[in-house]
Amino acid sequence: MKSRAVRAQVGASQEGLDKAPLDFFVTHPSSVETLLRVEKFPGVVWEPVCGDGTMARTLELGDGVARVAASDVADRGFGFRRDFLKTTMLFGGVNHIVTNPPFELADQFVRHALRLGPPGKVAMFLRLAFLEGSRRGETIFRTHPPSRVWVFSRRQALRRNGGEWQSGLIAFAWYVWDRGSSGPTTLGWL
Repeated sequence: MKSRAVRAQVGASQEGLDKAPLDFFVTHPSSVETLLRVEKFPGVVWEPVCGDGTMARTLELGDGVARVAASDVADRGFGFRRDFLKTTMLFGGVNHIVTNPPFELADQFVRHALRLGPPGKVAMFLRLAFLEGSRRGETIFRTHPPSRVWVFSRRQALRRNGGEWQSGLIAFAWYVWDRGSSGPTTLGWL
């Protein structure tokens, strides 16, 4: 039987909370379900930007996912309080990190997740345009290229600040860094 996502409250930094609601986009469950059809996450998954819990609840349904630890820097009614970017080590047997990071902090989230070094995978829901940029090429892709990039063929629905689901003009992809994979980055379509 699947356990429920962790919901205990712990202390977190107050820094950034005033801006947090401005960059709060909920990932539609179908975007997560699509990832779970092509990637497995056995063990414990940490969703460090859980928001209202939509992604964490969907991840709990994943084949082999034992538990989802859900946290966020802001209290949005789900998960425990933790500033991911100030976390210095993994906790509680975390095997994977899966999240949709704030757009303005995407580079930092990717670099930090890779530095924390979960034994399994890091999966980030990011704009397809994340592949662009000379600075990102130097700081992330040259030293830590993703194992797989799963590009959505259709625009994905997002919900901003608890509003209605909306599909936009932005193309998204799942970027997956897999410690169990070697070789060049592969590209696939969802």
